[in-house]
Amino acid sequence: MNIRTLLPLLALSACMSSSIAGPLPDPTTDMPLAAEHGKATAVFAGGCFWGVEAVFEKVKGVTDAVSGYSGGSLAAPTYEQVSSGRTGHAESVRVTYDPSQVTYGQLLKVFFAVAHDPTQLNRQGPDTGTQYRSAIFYSTAEQQRVAQAYIAQLKETKSFRRPIVTEVTALKAFYPAEAYHQNYLVQHPYQPYIVINDLPKLAALKEQLPQLYAGAR
Repeated sequence: MNIRTLLPLLALSACMSSSIAGPLPDPTTDMPLAAEHGKATAVFAGGCFWGVEAVFEKVKGVTDAVSGYSGGSLAAPTYEQVSSGRTGHAESVRVTYDPSQVTYGQLLKVFFAVAHDPTQLNRQGPDTGTQYRSAIFYSTAEQQRVAQAYIAQLKETKSFRRPIVTEVTALKAFYPAEAYHQNYLVQHPYQPYIVINDLPKLAALKEQLPQLYAGAR
């Protein structure tokens, strides 16, 4: 199947996956931009990590995005173990960013607006199981406060047509995934799964959040 054949499916997928009732608001509770350049991390889970990683790699102020596993009890799990759904881990992405360029709240807006659908319980698109759940893994009390406040704000403004099911939980550990999962979209831009499920996310980031879109690097 070539890219021309997949374009109608891509458009259909983008149309069907959206549960957003309208443009998402900026977080009213957030951390201020740092006065100096620095480094901070955030960990998100939103279905297959290929697309989530690809989205955050294109966000202004993000210096690195790594696919991996979080939320379970098994140390150093493999992809096969996580895919079984028995480890408690979710496919996750660790985002490293400069807090003087982008705030944690802005990253949350990207996560909810274009990186995934937070109304899908234990699934994302064609992928099902707790390993594909929607989750925010906070590493500080401030991250927890901002994440919970933004979810409450989105619920109050009825920004989604269905209930948000994203869990907010403390980060215990993050285990990087195998090398072949890293930068997967860049390495396989015409793979059917990528074209149908993930390229629309990048297009949405550029179109809906141009102020946060970093473009080519």
